[in-house]
Amino acid sequence: MKKLLALLMALVFAFPMYAMAEYPSKPITIIVPSKAGGSTDTTARIFINAAKKYWNGANFVVQNIPGSGGQKGFEAIARAKNDGHTIGLVFTTQIVSHIVSKRARYTLDSFHVMGNAVDDPLLIAVPKESPITDLAGFIKAAKENALTVAVNGIGSDDFIAAKKFENKADVSFNLLPTKGSTEQKALILGNHADASIMNLSQMQAQHKAGTARVIALLNKERSDVLPDVKTAAEQGYDVNMTATRGFVAPAGIDKDILAKLDDLLAKVNSDPNFIADCKKNVYSRLPMSGEDYRAYLEGLQVETQSFYDKNPW
Repeated sequence: MKKLLALLMALVFAFPMYAMAEYPSKPITIIVPSKAGGSTDTTARIFINAAKKYWNGANFVVQNIPGSGGQKGFEAIARAKNDGHTIGLVFTTQIVSHIVSKRARYTLDSFHVMGNAVDDPLLIAVPKESPITDLAGFIKAAKENALTVAVNGIGSDDFIAAKKFENKADVSFNLLPTKGSTEQKALILGNHADASIMNLSQMQAQHKAGTARVIALLNKERSDVLPDVKTAAEQGYDVNMTATRGFVAPAGIDKDILAKLDDLLAKVNSDPNFIADCKKNVYSRLPMSGEDYRAYLEGLQVETQSFYDKNPW
């Protein structure tokens, strides 16, 4: 009996080491809480291009789960099997805004935060046919007739930026929630919305090509990508907003597997090809460790809660 118990105990303690030796034993699914072709989706794909270099033979599969400003995808990550074969991208402010509005079926504790990769400041864009050329014209038009402004879902960074503008300028927009930047871009290029609040990477090329017009950057400084575009603050409205994009895993994964995942993200964040791909896609790199990104998200949740309490949606 003692020998049998000893054998069983040996097997129990050996299993985690065996599991680690076999990890990953199947493709790694990366859940992207937005449509294919958008900036978050692209972030996942350039991550994969670099990650394959460090995990020889590993396969990665993108699973797009758009809807509700990222909420559906975030919830899918939180409830995924915690064996290390599913991770996901999260973006701000959506990941915390759904928590403060009590819509989310997750909390920050539902995730292991691996770290952040990039950030992407917001801008305001209008169709090329629009008579609006600056923020003064935008606010004037909004006061005369409520403008239809496309945003990436309720509680998104776009949505909250629009709400902040409403407060600053004493106007009211007809906010049009979408499933992501692909839809927002189509609305502006097709002249089906008066404006869209979205990310720099998502509309800079159209501004340069003259197929849309960016009238303000919601950043503290102008961008080298669009140096001709003034910041909102330069035009009298001190509204800043950026979107971070980071990686998380479901809570409860074996700590040794988590260490491998965290190490992989750290390697990718420093990878020359990943850095080049970020530049090509106009993403500002903002590498953060899991600990630092978790602290950032916690601080953002407090800030967003304060804003929500005064401006519920």
